[in-house]
Amino acid sequence: MISNREIPKHADLQPYNFAVAGHDGTLCDPEGELFIKPCVQQEIDFYEKAFKDHPAFADLMPEYLGTLVLNDASDVHDIEEQIPAAVEHMTQHFKEEAVRMAKQHAADVAAAEAAKEADALAASKDNVSWKPNKSRKIATDKSVVLENAAYGFKRPNILDAKLGQRLWADDAPMEKRKRFDEITKVTTNGSHGFRIAGMRVYKGGENPDEWDQEGYKVYNKDHGRLVVNKDNVVDEIRKFIFNPRANIDEDLGRAVAEAFVNDLKRVEQVLASSETRMYSASLLFTFEGDGDALRAAIENQTPTTPPKEATEKEPVPLASRVDSGIVMDGEGEIILPQGNGTTINGVIEGDVKVLQLAGEAESDDEEFASLPKIYSLKLIDFAHATWVPGQGPDENSLFGVRSLIKIFEELAK
Repeated sequence: MISNREIPKHADLQPYNFAVAGHDGTLCDPEGELFIKPCVQQEIDFYEKAFKDHPAFADLMPEYLGTLVLNDASDVHDIEEQIPAAVEHMTQHFKEEAVRMAKQHAADVAAAEAAKEADALAASKDNVSWKPNKSRKIATDKSVVLENAAYGFKRPNILDAKLGQRLWADDAPMEKRKRFDEITKVTTNGSHGFRIAGMRVYKGGENPDEWDQEGYKVYNKDHGRLVVNKDNVVDEIRKFIFNPRANIDEDLGRAVAEAFVNDLKRVEQVLASSETRMYSASLLFTFEGDGDALRAAIENQTPTTPPKEATEKEPVPLASRVDSGIVMDGEGEIILPQGNGTTINGVIEGDVKVLQLAGEAESDDEEFASLPKIYSLKLIDFAHATWVPGQGPDENSLFGVRSLIKIFEELAK
């Protein structure tokens, strides 16, 4: 759940700087506790249906807090009426900045649309009726309000894996279908059912000159399209996790990979039992990219004493898998998940819920919400997603999920 931390004044607000793919226009505070993302009505409908009727699927998504519809006549009062679930966590300055950015976004979109119409008129002579959106701005006055999956990390490493061999929806024009099919043909969307759409790695790469001002190496969409291929995709994802420059050694990296395997299998299970069609949706992988902070987070969430039932002669194993499935033994060594019968209040979720040994008292949610985070896996981007009762699971997306399971299993060895 969102904390009661005061969100900074509007002068401190900034565009969401951890985005590795997607469209422009996202607003967040510097720590990114929640953010407002421009979207189309179809994405809102998909979120609404998931959180209303498909709780297992909703567990895979970022926490949904509501929607905003802002235009030139909107003001702070409109924000307060539309997202009561989030407004108590938003200062007056944040609300004012949200309105300002929404109006600026609307003006930018109008300008982009005018330029698009001019391009279309010029292109009509060549019988071209569709061009990609180079402005990265969605023509909409609607926004979805979400809790940021990267919030709570000191140095979040982020990887956006765009799912599917087919990337276009049924209503896509023929030119768009051809262009996206060409992308599939020459990238790992074709061979593996997913593509690295973007990646952000703390102290990544061999050359510090390639790091940004916060110490990250950013791999943009061209990296996934032009550099990553079916032969090197495992090694490219290895760069995301294993990083001695950030003090993430082989043992720690394998533990992280194993944690992602567990959640990927949960994603596979849910998608296989859901009837959806998602085109260009993504899995967002996030974990603590600072090795020292990662070890500290694991230590903070590793039980130091056994439950009451344990005795010195018959101790209960301490691999009780708090939060990530990763724990440390008494000497600070990583213990991988052992499948020892632990339970999780109903569902497995790597970044929020807490696995507890049978017999332990239930823990306070706020206590664990304040703990440093280890990793998160979320399904995102539903602009071209629909529910399709009676049509079976989304095998297009599942192919990519299953490929990712195999890759992370290999990295966990």
